[in-house]
Amino acid sequence: MKVIKYQKENKKDWDNFVDGAKNKHFFFYRNYMEYHSDRFDDHSLLIYNDKGDLISLLPANEKDSILYTHQGLTFGGFIINEKMKTEPMLKIFDELKSHLKKENFSKIIYKCIPHIYHNLPSEEDLYCLFRNDAKLIKRDISTTIDLENKVKFQEQRKRAIKKGIKYGLKVEKPQSFEGYWELLSNVLESQHNTTPVHKVEEIASLSKSFPENIHLYVAKKDNQILGGTLIFENGPTVHTQYLANSYEGKEVGALDLTIDYLINNTYKHKKYFDFGISTENNGLCLNLGLISQKEGFGGRGICYDTYEVTL
Repeated sequence: MKVIKYQKENKKDWDNFVDGAKNKHFFFYRNYMEYHSDRFDDHSLLIYNDKGDLISLLPANEKDSILYTHQGLTFGGFIINEKMKTEPMLKIFDELKSHLKKENFSKIIYKCIPHIYHNLPSEEDLYCLFRNDAKLIKRDISTTIDLENKVKFQEQRKRAIKKGIKYGLKVEKPQSFEGYWELLSNVLESQHNTTPVHKVEEIASLSKSFPENIHLYVAKKDNQILGGTLIFENGPTVHTQYLANSYEGKEVGALDLTIDYLINNTYKHKKYFDFGISTENNGLCLNLGLISQKEGFGGRGICYDTYEVTL
């Protein structure tokens, strides 16, 4: 078995492997990973068996002698295909540790891929983490709807949706991101004293690279955007990103109407609708208002876990 560090000449092999992975996600493709390559020191790895066949990938970056999987992504971990079984996964972990020790790394920070993003069962790495004395250092809670077994909306959410309909709001998929990004930036600055992680130019560029995966939906009244969300679509799972309501949007249920439309119309054929995490400070602080809103749509808990392996 051989572990090599990713180089630009490996891009085709990398992306082809992601195509066939059983836990694939579009942000594991190099065109997505490299949009913020200036912010991270990439140390992604390719793992080959003794026959020279590529059997796994590990999106990763390095910082202060620590390997992270990957700080620029929501989650990471080993990307594997349907051929992967538990015994070779254990051997991959051994090879990874040997490679990193030679490179003078001190530890691995490993962000698991939640099972709702698996096309086939893919938790061989969780068993290997246990076998390698991994320590759970972070657990975030996300809120997810099983679209094949939905929980009824709470009355508060139903009332907000009715307001949006009565007010004459229309849910649309705009061609440009600029208008929504202006609303989003204003909301984040005024309510949270922060800014979007992605610049509007970055998200526009990414959407062109991944037109089947990145979508924007907004609720409008007379061409004015009052609320909306960015959508990351990946296989059986839809993930909301950058949920936002203007002040007027809150009053008339703009975001609620948008979410209702996506759940019960646009993505009703999918398996999972994932709202993302509602936690801070490595999972120790729960945003009660945020998670209550998401649970009001019938979402329930899915954990995003991060482990530490000392070398």
